Amino acid sequence: MNELIALMVIIPIACALLLNLFHKKDNTVKIIAIVVAIVLPLIPILANFGLHYFGGHAPLITNPSLLEKVPETIANSSLAIFHPAVTYSYEAIQKVFIFFLGIVAFFAIFTSLSQNKKISGVLMFLMFMGTAAVTALLLSDDIFHMYIFFEIAALTQVGIILTSKTDNNYETAFKYLILGAIGAPMLLVGIGFVLGIVGSVNITDIVYAISQNLVYPFSHSLLIAFGLIFFGWLYVSGLPPFHTIKANVYSQALPNAAALLQVFTVITFIAFGITIFRIFSYLPFFKTLVLIFALLAMILGITMAIMQTDFRKMIGFLAVGELGYIGLGFGLGTELSITAGLFQGINEIIVTALLFIGFGTVLYLTKTSDTRKLGGMIEHTPKLAIMILIGGLAMAGVPPLNGFQSKLMIVQAALDSGFPEIAIIAVLISIVTFMVFVKAFHSIYLKPKPNNLKVLNKPVPNSSIIAITVLLILCIVLGLFPQLVTDSISQFAMGLI
Repeated sequence: MNELIALMVIIPIACALLLNLFHKKDNTVKIIAIVVAIVLPLIPILANFGLHYFGGHAPLITNPSLLEKVPETIANSSLAIFHPAVTYSYEAIQKVFIFFLGIVAFFAIFTSLSQNKKISGVLMFLMFMGTAAVTALLLSDDIFHMYIFFEIAALTQVGIILTSKTDNNYETAFKYLILGAIGAPMLLVGIGFVLGIVGSVNITDIVYAISQNLVYPFSHSLLIAFGLIFFGWLYVSGLPPFHTIKANVYSQALPNAAALLQVFTVITFIAFGITIFRIFSYLPFFKTLVLIFALLAMILGITMAIMQTDFRKMIGFLAVGELGYIGLGFGLGTELSITAGLFQGINEIIVTALLFIGFGTVLYLTKTSDTRKLGGMIEHTPKLAIMILIGGLAMAGVPPLNGFQSKLMIVQAALDSGFPEIAIIAVLISIVTFMVFVKAFHSIYLKPKPNNLKVLNKPVPNSSIIAITVLLILCIVLGLFPQLVTDSISQFAMGLI
């Protein structure tokens, strides 16, 4: 077994516990956090592909000597291939997403440490624990294990909101907890139904049992399980009807923390989306249902973004709308569409982090995120303004940036699947996204500076400039050379369908 697979989760958890222990010792917290943050994107590069069985309990079929010792009725049955342990699967798709998660986590932690005079060990604890949780979500082949780590990730998000000390942060955290008390238990009950029917929570085992008709695929219990798990998926990812609270979560966190929170959401959405697709894609109404909610997310997200005067909420609703493009990939259900959707997920991780950190420099200098009170900021940060503008164009799908590549693939997949209406909607949403961003950019940077606007007479922290520059380079590189990630993703998509 490849021990580095488990270490992708263990190291950030151990770091989180250490930081919480030394939370009053600023220098110690800073050194540990920076070192581990640097390590996070390196581990997925060094790790070999494969499986990790906790406790070493691999399926019987992988151990011929042990298989000979068990009764023949067991050795020749499906029990021999079932997974008795929690299994982590590490393939190319996990490598790509965990790498970019590590990149954004590093910059979120790096900028937070450099911009705050008093280092918060609690905030560092929450950031590392959340990173560990969503990494486990990606790796786990056990749906109950996924639920446990989602709950950990959700609690870290609430904690990050509370430590941000923004206006109405307590109210937003409380609302998110209340909704979690509804959505998360429904997800757990759905998982319980699956366990009762199949006798396993291992996803590969569940798929095998259904595909081989070891259980009746259209039983009422499985249909109820699908409904409950699907509703839970809407909650964990912030799709309608939970889009408003998810956007508020982003807006109530500090910008560098919000950059990491949106990565948590995207990866949670994708991890559970892949799981639901693997288990339930045989249902005749599955793809239609996913397409409906994906389109709702796109339309409602952009509609709400248009009405915002707070740029943090605007980016939050745009981020929710961008999830819809990923959902289209699952809903269309082709190799090209799934590849496009997952590529869109990577692009959203990068671009949205760039915008949160980039516009966060405006909040840092002016102490306001209200676009009605802003203006003339291009005089203070002209180079940053240009980089943020390019990042916004990437989100809107302007060529030759990365957002253009993934959205073009989604449009092509919709046309190939016989859904020109979806292709038209995807293009229109991109155009409106462009308009929303240009309007916000004009309000913040180009319109005359208000007389009562006070701008700090000090430079933007170098950590933010470095983060924005690197993320922008990734946008350009993936726009010019999308095959750097799409080749690996397409192989996964081929196996998924």
